[in-house]
Amino acid sequence: MSADKKKAHIDLALQSQTLRETRDTRFNYEPLLSAHPQGILKPFPFLGKTMRVPIWISSMTGGTEASMLINRNLARVCNEFGLGMGLGSCRTLLEDNLYPEHFLLRKYLGDEVPFYANLGIVQIGKSLANNTVDRISEMVDRLEADGLIIHVNPLQEWLQPEGEVILQKPIDIIKEFIEQVNFPVIVKEVGQGMGPESLRQLMSLPLEAVEFAAFGGTNFASLELQRSNQQIRQMLEPLSLIGNDADVMLGSLNKLVHENKKLPVKQIIISGGIKTFLDGYYFIRKSQVPAIYGQASMFLKYAREDYETLREFTLNQIRGLEIAFAYLTLTED
Repeated sequence: MSADKKKAHIDLALQSQTLRETRDTRFNYEPLLSAHPQGILKPFPFLGKTMRVPIWISSMTGGTEASMLINRNLARVCNEFGLGMGLGSCRTLLEDNLYPEHFLLRKYLGDEVPFYANLGIVQIGKSLANNTVDRISEMVDRLEADGLIIHVNPLQEWLQPEGEVILQKPIDIIKEFIEQVNFPVIVKEVGQGMGPESLRQLMSLPLEAVEFAAFGGTNFASLELQRSNQQIRQMLEPLSLIGNDADVMLGSLNKLVHENKKLPVKQIIISGGIKTFLDGYYFIRKSQVPAIYGQASMFLKYAREDYETLREFTLNQIRGLEIAFAYLTLTED
């Protein structure tokens, strides 16, 4: 080791002291049990396709000039590294055929990775009431998507200044819809997550997967309140603080699996409050059904820049995951 390197180590050591209370207590570090990982993440089946990394780019954006570049960057990184992707709401495409170029991403994604369109429960309810479910099927086909995500958002709609009224129980809308279509369906909330009874009823349906979109990530109820006047914000703000986080939801799910090994839903996407790859790794390892983790805002942050910036962010997540799978176990196992 050179003298300069030794000096740098001394200086950095003085700056790298850690406090016991900063330790991540979710993990045991087992440094003796693996060589440095090389290709530790292997291709695996998920959502009927093949993924190479257990990361899902959660539904985000569409309908602006900036979003076209963002979506194409995200699709390219999914193709390069084997991630899955859910589109932002396709409502503008379904209702007015606006911005189709923002959503036609299969040519950038390739055929191997899963790719899902996305509509809200309000649009699904309207399509059932108006007997226009075939238009949704046509949209899914046109996008060359593998299926559809239904986002359930009663709090967001209620707090949104121009929100729409949900006229039926969302669970009844979902049941009726999946009986009429022949493509896979995923159901998610949009930032508040869901309680154990909602999760139980969803897991008993023939869905392709359930996405958590748990409390702790982007809070769309809070977002909509920011668009309201001050009196409404002050009065209704407590509603935006309601929800179930990913840890609580996963505990409910694991209890369901323990009680019923024959649940129709066999895959989950754990999103909402996933800040780092260690959060994602923790939940994947904790889940008793095959799981990947989803992120939205972090990918959005880097996808707004040039592709190489997004690529570097993704590559570093993968490197972190490889180290986690090689050397970390859960303390609660």
